Amino acid sequence: MKTEFEKMRSCELANTSDSSIAESINRAHEITSRMNRCSGVEPEYRSLLRTLIPGIPDTATIVPPFYCDHGHGLHLGENVFVNNCCTFLDGADITIGDYTLIGPNVQIYTPQHPRNYLERRAPQEYAYPVKIGRDCWIGGGAIICPGVTIGDRCIVAAGSVVTHDVPDDSLVAGNPAKVKKKLQCQKLFE
Repeated sequence: MKTEFEKMRSCELANTSDSSIAESINRAHEITSRMNRCSGVEPEYRSLLRTLIPGIPDTATIVPPFYCDHGHGLHLGENVFVNNCCTFLDGADITIGDYTLIGPNVQIYTPQHPRNYLERRAPQEYAYPVKIGRDCWIGGGAIICPGVTIGDRCIVAAGSVVTHDVPDDSLVAGNPAKVKKKLQCQKLFE
């Protein structure tokens, strides 16, 4: 039988008042609260970031303030840059590929509440993973919704709300975001 935490990570309806989920959220909020009082260049900041996000590459940067639900659901590639005031709700995993740039105030959500209003009254929700490919640029204020996969080398225009998967080499914009242009990408090493 799965724990509520395992259900949450497996896209199943999970009881969010479960003690293991609550403890994980409280831990992340305590760490991010301490991080957000730092400048981002202090040694203490990097130490807190490693505690929050196990395995974060030394080349990845997150500019404070930063907010998340758990931290250990975040998987950042090499040379990822996350600008200030971002919120990543990582009930399910959030994976961001190498060399991806995230603008300020970007919000990435994995939680999804039940559609039935009676079910929403209980402390329960689903969580669906979000994947962002390599070499992407997510413009400031963009919102990435639960379960979305963004391919490699994509650009998400500032303020866009991404509700569906985005194919490789696409520029998307709007609410909901739609493919506006197929990008002609030149590979560095051919």
